[in-house]
Amino acid sequence: MKGSNLKFFTREKKPKVYSLAVLTGVAALLFFLVVRSMPEMWLPYGNLILTLYFALAIILLADAFRKQLQYNPYSYNTIIYPGFALFILFLLGTHAYITVQCFREPGSYREAQVLFTLVHSAKNYMFLTTPFLFAFSLVLLISNISLIRHEGRRFVNVLGILLAMMLMLGEVVVAALDLWSSLSGLGSLLQNMAVNLLAAFYLYFECMIVGAVIADWIAAKHQAKPDKDVLLILGCGLKKDGTPTPLLRGRLDLALAFAKKQREETKKQPVFAVSGGQGPDEVCPESTSMRAYLLQQGVEDSRILTEDRSTDTAENMRFSKPLIDRLFPKAKVAFFTTNYHVFRSGLKARQAGMRAEGMGSPTKWYFWPNAAVREFIGLLTEHKGKQAAILTGIALSYAVLTYLVYRP
Repeated sequence: MKGSNLKFFTREKKPKVYSLAVLTGVAALLFFLVVRSMPEMWLPYGNLILTLYFALAIILLADAFRKQLQYNPYSYNTIIYPGFALFILFLLGTHAYITVQCFREPGSYREAQVLFTLVHSAKNYMFLTTPFLFAFSLVLLISNISLIRHEGRRFVNVLGILLAMMLMLGEVVVAALDLWSSLSGLGSLLQNMAVNLLAAFYLYFECMIVGAVIADWIAAKHQAKPDKDVLLILGCGLKKDGTPTPLLRGRLDLALAFAKKQREETKKQPVFAVSGGQGPDEVCPESTSMRAYLLQQGVEDSRILTEDRSTDTAENMRFSKPLIDRLFPKAKVAFFTTNYHVFRSGLKARQAGMRAEGMGSPTKWYFWPNAAVREFIGLLTEHKGKQAAILTGIALSYAVLTYLVYRP
């Protein structure tokens, strides 16, 4: 039972990123003072300030990410912090290059060249990461085809295919627009505006996908501390005869192994909670089947709590919490699911007011890419305000830069 040694839920206060706003204000003030006091040398020193600003912003986001894991790892901030740090890393590289060029050739590297380099930064990095995007898209296609073959043609099982097609189509569209150089004047401005805005959005979403992959991986690799009062096992379907599927049996066996390890290390005997209702094609509630399996493995009947009404992960958590609270008002809970499902399950646990650590049992490789896509889509849909604010800022920045470089 190997996993990460990150200490989840050890911080009481939610981490804030107010220091990033303060840093932004200080950097803006310094930049303004440099422009006013050093009109002949503002390019190298102004870009040096921006380079340092981006470097410090990455450090602050990395620290916020670490603290977020300690406070609550099952949060979309866990996706946003590393994803946005990666986006800023791309900006850092651009400004570091400009700074070096300005100091090396202070007389020849002028404002127009700086603006030209900046406005094409997103496009250049987009093309630079093309091998990664195509490799990721290929993995999505292959994994989703395998997923559909094994799990059926549900809409959630084709999300990866749709995203892969959008990623590859976006690369082709941006490259085609960039190569189309027959326009001039207003047409050239609009063409470059489209290229740069699409590339900026592309780069940002690519970073968010990476953030989702990181969050999923950390959650799935986590090893809970062996001090738990309740081990909550989430249902996931039964065989036609009412016995657990291999996927569900993996969750049950993982919980049993954890309970054994906890007893050996701490002498603490946990209570099992099984959660899952009866689907339209199932002969009994999933919790009934799970209870029978645990009894067969030697677990005493008095140490099993049963929740048999839930139909999805959110209800697993919401309906199980009152049962657990009645027995242990301040229970230390670990939930058990399949590895690709840990992060999403943790989100639902927090939404239900349950502070629980998750552990994931192994499963087929083709579940993973689609799970990351679902977390990414969840990030966009559940945090529309944050995403709108960030994308608006990116769009305005690249729109202004494009206008300054290509205005008729």
